[in-house]
Formats: sequence, structure tokens, C-alpha cells
Amino acid sequence: MLRSPRTSFAESDEGRAFHAAYDALLAKWPRGTVIHDLDSRFGTTRVTEYGPPDAPPVLLLPGAGATSMVWFATAAALGETHRVLAVDIIGDVGRSVAGGDPVRSLDDLLEWLGSVADALGATRCALVGHSYGAMIALAAAVRTPHRVDRLVLLDPNSCFAGMRPGYLLRALPVLLRPTAARERAFLGWETRGAQLDPGWITLMALGAEHFPTAKTIVPQRPSSEELGRYTAETTVVLAPFGRVHDPDKVARAARQALPSCRIVMLTAGTHHTLPMYPSDEIDTVLRDALGTGAPVDQNYDPDHR
Repeated sequence: MLRSPRTSFAESDEGRAFHAAYDALLAKWPRGTVIHDLDSRFGTTRVTEYGPPDAPPVLLLPGAGATSMVWFATAAALGETHRVLAVDIIGDVGRSVAGGDPVRSLDDLLEWLGSVADALGATRCALVGHSYGAMIALAAAVRTPHRVDRLVLLDPNSCFAGMRPGYLLRALPVLLRPTAARERAFLGWETRGAQLDPGWITLMALGAEHFPTAKTIVPQRPSSEELGRYTAETTVVLAPFGRVHDPDKVARAARQALPSCRIVMLTAGTHHTLPMYPSDEIDTVLRDALGTGAPVDQNYDPDHR
């Protein structure tokens, strides 16, 4: 279908339905949540903030199409000890509005992310990314190490190992001709029928069919030399039952590329159930990775699972 310009999307019936679904999830965030719309040369970025303003900042980057609202289940627990800053990625589905200069390269994408962090007073902070957000977070840690304190990668696709051909084949029709029905069916298949929040499923479906996204900038997998130069304390969190990639293979590749990183294999969940489920376990892992909470098992061995 032809996509309307981003500026008119909010005024369309589809845009109003999408924004209503977005706001319904926003209502599930804890009391005290603050909204920011931050200007840069690339447009306006929506950031949802929760937690003590003087606590250590952590930027949360969602997977493609998931929007910052996907962190609603994590915000309360993480906000007990951190200043949570959940970002709608510019050019992707969400409340950020691309305008001015387009994001054409990884340099542009990282400049955008840096400008968001600077505007929030989080020049050096922790980064947590899921899926596509993990790819951006890892690229930021490699290219701008002075900005990244700690790094948490939730089921990172294409950061250390490739995706399964079967997943790519199943995703292709959704990418080429997205519809709400195809998105719902695809999520149901990948999550193995997990009972996820119906409001988030609706938001994903509406965004897939109607949202006028820009061209996705896909960071290349960092080389061994690049990975060897950055210093952020890193935790890689993997979903055991996902269809995107082989989690054991990703664990081995991550450990080989980053010998000092911690690998955490969750006890449940798939790629697209994160970061919502398993919520209690994810809360514990994140708080530990960011410097608080009880220790998790750091001795996971992918060859002796």
C-alpha cells in the first residue's frame, strides 16, 4: 500500500487508531512517568522517562516496530534504582517524527542517539537494547565507547551470529507486504502462542500495516578488532525457545568475540516475548547487569546446557 507522509499520519484514521493503542500502553507505565519530545536535526524523538532523576541513567532501545512502549512491564522494577529512558527509534514505528535531515548512515544514526542522550543529560550511560535495538546499542558501544557505561543485549540478532533461514523466510511476506493479520500470525508463530499483552499485539499490528517508516539503517556485525577496542561491561541475554537464531550458537559466538561478557540464558521465552516475558526473570537479570540486585548464573556453558 502507499504510505502517507509521516506528517499527515497522525491526522488519518489509521494514525488515530495507532496513537490510541500507543497511549493505552503508556497508561500501564507507573505513576510519575514523564514524556519528552526532543528536537534534533533528524526530527523529534519521543522518550518515556521513569525513575529518580538523580539515579544512574539507562537508555532502552526496542526492537524494530515494537516502540518504546514494549518496556512497560520492566519500567517499574528498573525505575527503583535507575533513571529509565525508553526511546522510540527515529524513522521506526512510534511517536518519534522524522524530519529535517534523513538518517542515511550508521554515523547519522549514532549522531541521533548521542543527541538524544545529551538532551537528556545522559552523555555517558548504560544501554539496553533488544533485537534491532541491540544492534544499535552494540554499534554505539563500539563506535562511541566514551558514551557507554554498561551494555545489555537482549537476544541480539545478527550481532554475533546469523539468523535462521526458516525465520527469514517466514518474516519475508510480513516485511514485503505488511498487514495487521500477517503481523499477528507471525508473532503468534514466533512466540509459540505465548499470551502476550493484547494491547501491545494491537500496536504491533497497526504499526506494521499503517505506519510510514523510513529506510532501516542496519549496523554491520562488528569485527573482532572493533569488539576488542571497547570497554563497556557487557551482558548478553538469550531466549531459549526463540525461532530467530540458535541461542547456543549465539552464546558461543558472543563468548568468543567478547571473552569477558556475561551470558545469561533465560528459563523461558522467545525472541518476540522479550522484554515483556518472562518479566520477573528479566527484571532480575537487568538489575544485576546494571549493577544492582542479586547475582545471576554467569557460568552458562552452551555446550552443556
